[in-house]
Amino acid sequence: MSQKIRNLLDRPGSAPISPFERVATQAGTREERIRQLTDLPRPPVDDLPEFCAIVREAADRTLKMRPFDVQLVGALALMSGRVAEMATGEGKTLSGAIAAAGYALRGQRVHVISVNDYLARRDAEWMGPLYEALGVSVGWISQDSTPEERREAYAKDVTYASVSEIGFDVLRDRMATDPADVIVPEPGVALVDEADSVLVDEARVPLVLAGAADPGVDAPEAAEVVRRLSRGYHYELDDQGRNVSLTAKGIDAVEKALGDINLYESPEVLTQVNLALHAHALLSRDVDYLVRDGRIHLVSQSRGRVATLQRWPDGLQAAVEAKEALPASETGEILDSITIQGLVRRYPQICGMTGTAVAVEDQFREFYDLKVAVIPSNKPCVRVDEPDRVFGTVADKDRALVEEITAVHATGRPILIGTLDVSESERLSGKLRANGLDCVVLNAKNDAEEAAIIAEAGARSSITVSTQMAGRGTDIRLGEGVGELGGLYVIGSGRHASSRLDDQLRGRAGRQGDPGGSVFFVSLEDDLITHYAPDEQLPAPDSDGVVRHKRATYIVAHAQRVAEGAHMEIHRNTWRYTRLLERQRELVLQQRDKVLRGDAGADALAASSAERWQELSADVDDAVLRAVAREIVLFHLDRGWTEHLGFMADVREGIHLRSLGHRLVPIDEFNREAVAAYRRLMDEVERRSVETFQTATITSEGIDALESGLTRPTATWTYLVQDNPFGDAFDRALKHLAPRDRRR
Repeated sequence: MSQKIRNLLDRPGSAPISPFERVATQAGTREERIRQLTDLPRPPVDDLPEFCAIVREAADRTLKMRPFDVQLVGALALMSGRVAEMATGEGKTLSGAIAAAGYALRGQRVHVISVNDYLARRDAEWMGPLYEALGVSVGWISQDSTPEERREAYAKDVTYASVSEIGFDVLRDRMATDPADVIVPEPGVALVDEADSVLVDEARVPLVLAGAADPGVDAPEAAEVVRRLSRGYHYELDDQGRNVSLTAKGIDAVEKALGDINLYESPEVLTQVNLALHAHALLSRDVDYLVRDGRIHLVSQSRGRVATLQRWPDGLQAAVEAKEALPASETGEILDSITIQGLVRRYPQICGMTGTAVAVEDQFREFYDLKVAVIPSNKPCVRVDEPDRVFGTVADKDRALVEEITAVHATGRPILIGTLDVSESERLSGKLRANGLDCVVLNAKNDAEEAAIIAEAGARSSITVSTQMAGRGTDIRLGEGVGELGGLYVIGSGRHASSRLDDQLRGRAGRQGDPGGSVFFVSLEDDLITHYAPDEQLPAPDSDGVVRHKRATYIVAHAQRVAEGAHMEIHRNTWRYTRLLERQRELVLQQRDKVLRGDAGADALAASSAERWQELSADVDDAVLRAVAREIVLFHLDRGWTEHLGFMADVREGIHLRSLGHRLVPIDEFNREAVAAYRRLMDEVERRSVETFQTATITSEGIDALESGLTRPTATWTYLVQDNPFGDAFDRALKHLAPRDRRR
């Protein structure tokens, strides 16, 4: 389909790039003149061909990298507020740096948002000489950066940081009581690397600031009871494997084990049992999480890496810890939280880059008002992508996998096998070694060795077994003579729930015109099929275990579409519930900023407690009195917001139950409650502030926070909460009522 027709139909990836291509061509006509200059001038962003010509020469001189025309096109797409889809190996890092410099030269502050600290530091240091040549300052932030280092980095024109570090800094600023303690400047431009991962896969992840940390609550009794239950007899899983429920026999067994109680007359016990059952039956070690150094470490399903600082909601987290016989981790009162989607939407200007954007352009448009510009490759992709090989059983698929790897390895061609999780990567590597094949494993258990492993993955005769870790942010370079063998051969051991993850895996081969090949091995017993296409009539395999009926490929594609649709609806539903809270958060922060940086608190208390203000003014310096007023109002505003978040979390947990009997729409009821609660919040902040001002002991030295009840947490800590994969408390409990009713 031609670009003009795609534009007319407004299809995904239809954002026009022809204006950018013309600019890149015009830049080429100026190249010789720019090359003759001893000192490069400041690039003029109002003359894009000149800008591109100067930047290209600067990159060549400082980085020994001359941007291709398509890299300039990608940079221009970013500078126009698009998501640029650029294939693996096409130089997104350089395109991003050019765009960031362009924004900075326009006078805008730029945050280049990465998926982890390593990439943020690597890219900032790698592109540093280019920025310096263009007169643009650059800094980076990592988890280990001190407040002073963070403040210095944010003061630069361009700041590289992971999305979580920026989010945590924003949350910590939320608790500042002195303007000098605020670290993050007003948001300007967010340039998001791996945009689909950050803006879609992780959009729902809340970043949390907690205080007054306490030891967590142990849940060993429920875990021990559930550990003795049998699947199919005591409990059953639904078709998609996302919910589990006790059978009548299971209810009897649990009630007897817990002292002949009635589960449904003990809501707290029922909740503990439900959580323990979910942890036991639906969350798998080395798939959903690892156990390392006596702690639970969640595994990111989209990246295959350990999800640093991430945890489930406290009840489920405690249940998994009890399942693994680990001590409960600390918990704390949530002082504030913000989703990654809410964090990024703070920026007036958003753009991004990734190798797989078109597949999720609907979500980019719906949630961020972003369009995708597809940037052509510098060299045509000559990778050979074979049709899926479908098998009737997992056993047949595994046997064929080992045979294929053995045959290809005999030719010396390097092989990268992409697996779906840690457990599968270790199981497959064990089978390969049992067949005399040496291989290297890359998964969340040895992620620190990623760079070294990837560096050798394209070498002759290498076999690398990896989770999705090898699927993005890395380039695999071919060893000597490998091109003549056909290049890197990528094998997927199964289809992911998202076609983008499959495309990212394929993209490891065939970079920059290199030869390469890819193929996926799929079993009709794979989780993707059994979870998302359970009612499909499956064609029978031939005698060799291969399913050759054309309907097999349809079923695989259908299951993947269903999975993507389910995840899209979860994203949409989560945003429905957080959108109003994000808006209320903005309003609270606007009010807080007026109090923090001005005299809004003092003016309010002077107006509402005029007599008390005049009385204190006789003995207390005006500056001290205004500082006291600021401290009082900030404390109660922060405290009120914390309580508001807790209240709304409780409302969301029970809103379905409240709505059920009255045939009400849950989201409408939630929003109605949120609006009313916000009004109460502001009234309560005013009432408490006045009460404290009227009754507290205020002297020429100020106010005693401890005596006046204005003490804040002595320590705060940050973490991410992975959205509960099993729904809210009511959804879970409702699924347990049916077996109870059948028994009675």
